[in-house]
Amino acid sequence: MKNFLVLLCLLMCLFSCNKSNGQNQQDLLNGDFEKINQKSKYPEGWNHTDGRDYKHAIDSVVVQHGKYALSIASTVDSAGYSIVSFAIPKRFEGNEIELKGYLKLEGVGSGFAGLWLGVGGTSAFDNMQRRNIRGTSDWKQYSIKLPYNGQKAINVIGGALLAGKGKIWVDNLQLFIDGKPIENVPSKEIVRAKAELDTAFANGSGINTITLNQQATTNLRLLAQVWGFLKYHHPAVAKGDYNMDAELFRVMPAVIKARNNNELSQALEQWADKFGKVNVCDDCKIDVSRAVKPTPDYGNLFDHSVLSKSFTDKLRFILNNHKISESYYVSMVEGVGNPLFDHENGYYRMKYPDAGYRLLCLFKYWNMVQYFFPYKHLIGKDWNQTLPEFIPQFVGNKNSTEYILTTLKLISSIHDTHANIWSGNAELEDYRGKYRPSFKARFVENKLVITGFESDSLAVKEKLRIGDMITAINGITVDELIRKYLPITAASNYSTQLRDMPGNYLLRSNNPHFEFTIQRDGNTINAANEGVLVSKAGLMDYSNKSVKDPGYYLINGQIGYLYPAKYHNANLPAIREMFKDTKGIIIDMRCYPSEFMPFTFGAYIKSGAAPFVKFTNGSINRPGIFVETAPLNIQPDNSYQGKVIVIVNEQSQSQAEYTTMAFQSSPNVRVIGSTTAGADGNISQITLPGGISSLFSGIGILYPDGTQTQRKGVKIDVVVQPTIKGIKAGIDEPLEKAKALIMEEVNLGE
Repeated sequence: MKNFLVLLCLLMCLFSCNKSNGQNQQDLLNGDFEKINQKSKYPEGWNHTDGRDYKHAIDSVVVQHGKYALSIASTVDSAGYSIVSFAIPKRFEGNEIELKGYLKLEGVGSGFAGLWLGVGGTSAFDNMQRRNIRGTSDWKQYSIKLPYNGQKAINVIGGALLAGKGKIWVDNLQLFIDGKPIENVPSKEIVRAKAELDTAFANGSGINTITLNQQATTNLRLLAQVWGFLKYHHPAVAKGDYNMDAELFRVMPAVIKARNNNELSQALEQWADKFGKVNVCDDCKIDVSRAVKPTPDYGNLFDHSVLSKSFTDKLRFILNNHKISESYYVSMVEGVGNPLFDHENGYYRMKYPDAGYRLLCLFKYWNMVQYFFPYKHLIGKDWNQTLPEFIPQFVGNKNSTEYILTTLKLISSIHDTHANIWSGNAELEDYRGKYRPSFKARFVENKLVITGFESDSLAVKEKLRIGDMITAINGITVDELIRKYLPITAASNYSTQLRDMPGNYLLRSNNPHFEFTIQRDGNTINAANEGVLVSKAGLMDYSNKSVKDPGYYLINGQIGYLYPAKYHNANLPAIREMFKDTKGIIIDMRCYPSEFMPFTFGAYIKSGAAPFVKFTNGSINRPGIFVETAPLNIQPDNSYQGKVIVIVNEQSQSQAEYTTMAFQSSPNVRVIGSTTAGADGNISQITLPGGISSLFSGIGILYPDGTQTQRKGVKIDVVVQPTIKGIKAGIDEPLEKAKALIMEEVNLGE
């Protein structure tokens, strides 16, 4: 998850960095860092992230080329990240872009190092995370190649990064388009859309306070629905002719003042007319023959409960006659189909936005979910009820902390483990607390149980033991705390909410002193623990650190064991050789795979021709309509004939779930364990006012028989839950069950 956050933050930069770096065509990159800005004392065209846990410097001693190199060094044993970056706001002719550069590493651990490269305006991005570059090494050249779309690209951004502890140096970076140095490739003028030129409300909406009553809430609810409908359906908006954030603020005062539904309709209709008429379209009839849930839902736009017939007729005409192949505000990732929400300004300086911008946050998110979230029908409530529920909350926010918590509550309400606030928000981290205890704890049998110690302090181990059940923290029962934090714990199911709650809330505080009430062997014990700084110790890490590199080995000479978090496709030949005489393989999927395995390792263990997955995708031209794809299969090579057991639990999320689905399409595979995270499918990024970065699952993932994985998790053949008794005894019960199942098959075969 920590490396995942690095990727997200870099993606956030990818879609927001559009400023010129002040360089000309002959010196676009300054990749050898020889030109120094005399004011910033840093290389021209280069920036770095700010952070107390990392130090950035120009090094004139350790260099690969020329006079200078750049360095990034952790100042604490941190689990964070830092980057150096460039931005080239130009568009080029070509099909492929490559970044080459040299890295030198010293003690890189608990994370990774790499170059990173992205093409703004497209989904092309890589940060070398999967290459798992770490340790200590001398200068070595690395390369990233990405597809380049000269029609959509708005910039090129990239640089180098360090995640976790250690130090890196970077030097002698070069950019190429189709093999030619970027300085030698002609650039094309980027024609800015009219929406980009409209900056009237860039520093505020001018709407600071809103007095709510029943009519005003109705007015704002319909404004959200009409605004979002026009944003994703009107051809003039799709062309980029209108800044829809600014348009919202232009009409909002009149909408708020409307004293009845008639005045509301007049204000909205007059405003909507400015976008122009839509031409009659003879071939725009909606084809719903392949449509699946969720089906289109337009709120109160067409039911005549609020809006006038005159205005409703105009909106319906737009619905039936619009034809959009490209949209300024949304696109679909080529070959995948998840939405990219393009040209969404993050307004990063507005940590506590005014009332207008706070409602913009709600309206943006609500409409993205309304038209492009493939799991809207699984949220558990009518999404239309979210607007009247949250309008008073966003209007009533009194400070930046209340704003961030209300936004998190909104995001959590869609029940998607991918959905959260991922931008390292300072207000949210301050709310959670600077300190955490110096032990590990998680929910076992729905009880908060101490599972390990991260400190060798004898004082901690004298007071607390593995298997102790925590029933109260600082005088508040754990049950009460769960009820308090459930609404702001974003996850698909209760098991995953309990997974995340200890590290995010229950075991966090701004007071370093923790008081615990403990149940041990039927006795109640009070114990104190002095916390450690999260900034130094990092969040609680539940990964299986007992698994050593390369992440695969033999158990008793008969069973192969594989930990996908350490797996690399390059290891597959060695794994085949090691496992060739085994009776079975245990795949411990209680982690996040380090590489994409379905068509590599999956083919190795696959037999039969059963497909494993099908998808649902949304549409730019028909927002709110989702269609199913044909099932996808894996071509087996029938190499492995033994039994395969896959172990899963709440740590198995997204790619881990997808990979499990691929494996279990083979008849020799059984899945054991407990409910997985229930969040599968490629992610779509969402940027909200205040620099809030979120995600949701952007495509639907189904088993070939139509069974949903969202919220439910993958199909499990044998449920195996850890027990408190097992935790006390140091027994990994799911792993022991996996061994037993394989040996049962062996004994039966004999």
